[in-house]
Amino acid sequence: MFDKVLIANRGEIALRILRACHEMGIETVAVHSKADADLKHVLFADESVCIGPAPSSESYLNMPAIIAAAEVTNADAIHPGYGFLSENADFAERVEESGFTFIGPRAETIRIMGDKVEAIKTMKAAGIPCVPGSDGPLDNDPQTIKDTAARIGYPVIVKAAGGGGGRGMRVVRSEAEVVDAVRLTKTEARQSFGNDMVYMEKFLETPRHIEIQVLSDKHGNAIHLGERDCSLQRRHQKVIEEAPAPGITAEQRAKIGDICVQACQRIGYHGAGTFEFLYENGEFFFIEMNTRVQVEHPVTEMITGVDIVREQIRIAAGEPLAYKQEDIVINGHAIECRINAEDPKTFIPSPGKITEFHAPGGLGVRVESHLYGGYRVPPHYDSMIGKLITWGENRDTAIARARMALSEMVVEGIKTNIALHQELLNDEVVCAGGMDIHYLEHKLGLS
Repeated sequence: MFDKVLIANRGEIALRILRACHEMGIETVAVHSKADADLKHVLFADESVCIGPAPSSESYLNMPAIIAAAEVTNADAIHPGYGFLSENADFAERVEESGFTFIGPRAETIRIMGDKVEAIKTMKAAGIPCVPGSDGPLDNDPQTIKDTAARIGYPVIVKAAGGGGGRGMRVVRSEAEVVDAVRLTKTEARQSFGNDMVYMEKFLETPRHIEIQVLSDKHGNAIHLGERDCSLQRRHQKVIEEAPAPGITAEQRAKIGDICVQACQRIGYHGAGTFEFLYENGEFFFIEMNTRVQVEHPVTEMITGVDIVREQIRIAAGEPLAYKQEDIVINGHAIECRINAEDPKTFIPSPGKITEFHAPGGLGVRVESHLYGGYRVPPHYDSMIGKLITWGENRDTAIARARMALSEMVVEGIKTNIALHQELLNDEVVCAGGMDIHYLEHKLGLS
C-alpha cells in the first residue's frame, strides 16, 4: 500500500479522497492554486504545495508543477479525482514515467475511451450494445454524409469525437440541415478540442440516462455495483442523480452489468469506471465510458456499502478487489442533489464569501462539501460547492429525507440552486420517477 498520495484536485472531491486516505493510514499531499490556500482539504492534509496562480491552466492543469510537487514531497501516487487531468492520457503517462502510480486506468485505456469513435468501436467489439451510427468518423463528402444519415434514419445527432460535458453536439432532423451541421460541428470541435473528427448517431427522442458503475483490478477480477439514473440534466450537466434507477429490474441490472464486467476484462481495464447508456423502450445503448470516479459515486456507495474511492486506491496499489459479485447487494435507495453557487433561475454563477453555513443531518443524510463559514467561493472554477445525498429503505423515504435536508441546509452570502432542488423534489413527474433526459429543460423552458 502507498505511504503517501498526492491529491491533484480541489473542493469536495479532494476532501473525499483525503478522508479515504487518512482512514487507510496514508499520508496526503494537497496541491492548490493561490486562490485555494484556504480550502478545507489543504488545511487538513499532511503537506501542501502551491502549484500556481488561480487560473486552472496555470495550476490544476499544470502537469510539470503537479509532478514536481510529487517529487519534492516524495509521494508514491497521484489521485486526479474528476475533471481537470483525471481523463488526460498524457498526464497519466507522464505520472507513470516519472516513477509515480496514477490512481486510475492505463494511459492507453484513457486515450481510447477519450476518443468517442474509438470507444464505440472498442465497446462494440467487447459486446456492448451501441446506438446505431456512422461506425466511424464522417468525411467531408456531402453525398456520403446524406447517405449515412438516411441509413441511420432521422433525427440524427452529430458529435465531436473529442467532445465531452455536453459540448460538440448538434441534432439534425432533415437532409436539408445535415451537411451544414457536420461542417459547423467540425469547426467547433477543432476550436474546442483541437480535433475536428465527428461522427453520427441515431438521436433518441425520449431516452433516460442510465449508467453502470464498475470496479476492475489488475488481476482480471471485475464487478459492477448496479446502476444510477442521471436523467435530470440541464444542458447535458447532471443536476440530480439516484440509485438504483426506477423501473430497472434485477434481471436487467444483472444482464447489462455482466456485459460491462466482461468488457472490462476484455479490454484489461483497471480502476473505477462508469459505462454511460441511453435507455429507451427497454434497451440500453452505450454512449461513453468515464475512466474516473464520478461526481455521483456516493449514491452507489450508499446502496451497496462499497467505498469506491478506497477501492480505487487499493486497485492502483496492486491489491485484488475486496469484493466478489455475489457480495454486492442493493439495499434501499439514494438521491444526490448537486449544490451549485448559482442563481436558481438564471443559473449565473454566484461566487463570494460564505457568511453562514449549516449542513443538515439526521438518519440517512450525507453532505459532501468543502464549505465553511467565512470561506470565499472563488470565481475561477466549476460552480459546484457540495452534494447532498440521502438514503432511505425505499425511494419515497429517500426523497422525503432529501426534502427535509434541503430545508435545513443554510448557505448564506451567495446564491445557490437549493430552491431548484426543492422544486424538483416536489414535482409530480420527478416523484413518480422514470423521466427522460429532456424533462428538466422542458420544465425550465429551455427547449
